[in-house]
Amino acid sequence: MSRPVRLRLIGLMACAAALSACSGEQEELQAWMEQQKREVKPNVQPLSPPKKFDPQPYLSATGVEPFSTQKLTVAIKQEARQPSSLLAAEVNRRREPLEAYPLDSMSMVGSVVKQGRQYALLRVDNLLYQVKVGDYLGQNYGKITKITETDVSLREIVQDAAGEWIERSGALQLQEKAR
Repeated sequence: MSRPVRLRLIGLMACAAALSACSGEQEELQAWMEQQKREVKPNVQPLSPPKKFDPQPYLSATGVEPFSTQKLTVAIKQEARQPSSLLAAEVNRRREPLEAYPLDSMSMVGSVVKQGRQYALLRVDNLLYQVKVGDYLGQNYGKITKITETDVSLREIVQDAAGEWIERSGALQLQEKAR
């Protein structure tokens, strides 16, 4: 037999001897595991059964939605019937086209003077509108009070935290296009 073959044979015999030595430990380990399984009793408390679900019908579906336009319209008309209300004159007048748009969707792009009267040029939805003092715009009953070359001043009627209608001033300023 040649030397490399002999070395291989010796290596195989050493591996076989090592594996046979481990098999005894394996049996010993297996016996210990079985003994532990028999001795140890688990202490797990059973889960409580789930609570019974009792469905309830939704009763508010027939009521008026709190944020409906119908409810708001009724409240505004009720408020307008009171003689001291700021809304009395506003609710009964004809609405102007620019009152359909919120102020933040409008931008002032210029101003002109025609026949001694100051007009502002407002861009809304890529359309150009010409407005003067006394015209209405915005969704909060905004009325234009003053027009200069650089801004449009207006007063709006809004509800405060207590639900009272109050006047608030606002403005649209000239938007210069960056070049």
